[in-house]
Amino acid sequence: MKSVLEVRDLTKQFVKDDLGIVALRDLSLEIEEGRFVTVLGRSGCGKSTMLNMMSGLMAPTSGVVRFRDEPVTGPRTEVGYLTQSDTLMPWRDVRRNVEMPMEIKGVEAKERRERAADLIERVGLTGFGRHYPRELSGGMRRRASLARMLAGGPEVLLLDEPFGALDAQLRFELQAELLRLWQGSGQTVVFVTHDIEEALLLGDRIVVLGRIGRVVLDKAIDLPRPRDADELRVDPHFVALHKEMADALRETR
Repeated sequence: MKSVLEVRDLTKQFVKDDLGIVALRDLSLEIEEGRFVTVLGRSGCGKSTMLNMMSGLMAPTSGVVRFRDEPVTGPRTEVGYLTQSDTLMPWRDVRRNVEMPMEIKGVEAKERRERAADLIERVGLTGFGRHYPRELSGGMRRRASLARMLAGGPEVLLLDEPFGALDAQLRFELQAELLRLWQGSGQTVVFVTHDIEEALLLGDRIVVLGRIGRVVLDKAIDLPRPRDADELRVDPHFVALHKEMADALRETR
């Protein structure tokens, strides 16, 4: 299967108080088209730095990111990025937030409205299109952010612990929603998390990162879809995979 996104010998160093701080060193990774890849790692291992460079928002110190064999030198419409923080425009209501990527691409107003209405319905926000971000719960803002990312029609979705700040039940609902939206879309997903169960529930493949981006484990996940979290928790194969991931994370200390 062809790689849609590739990082080769990726290194990022920041300078603080005249000291060089290495956030990522010599990371190489290929992301195959149409796959759901979960990147699992502890805080501080370089996961977010990796996504920032994959998205083109941050330049590497050395190494290269390629999208379909072309070097990534800045943000591109084929790659959508949902960060940990809330980036909805506070002065725009939900509908106009979702329309924003289409405005940038020059899509006509009528088509924008129709597409935005469809996405708002698909993420479970019907009736909230005229609400502003301040009027929404945290979970609803995450849904709106997901709809906005999808509105641009990206080929690759980069998600940086998008549900980490939510309560367990809401996180489960949005995980299921994301899988429903992804399945059959042909899109490629790179989903960063520190939660083993989330990584197993979502991913076709799990990449475990250690300190400064060292790949500790890279494993295909053969759990059948659709996946039900309650059923998986008592599945012997899931339990064995969970232990393997936990052991790999312990190596990253």
